[in-house]
Amino acid sequence: MEAYEACLNATSTHHAPWHVVPADDKENTRLIVSQIVLDALNALKMAYPKTTAKRRRELKSIRKRL
Repeated sequence: MEAYEACLNATSTHHAPWHVVPADDKENTRLIVSQIVLDALNALKMAYPKTTAKRRRELKSIRKRL
């Protein structure tokens, strides 16, 4: 158990953390993993790119050609 804990502590980083979840309770395991994934995606703070009127006109022109 100590070697396992030492391994996790040595290899888990802020940018690539390890998560220990219960393997004997599949329903809760899936809920925990789902929450970890959602938290990671929300931390990305993604947003649609900003555009200008000129770029919108260009995109409309391109769309017409398609």
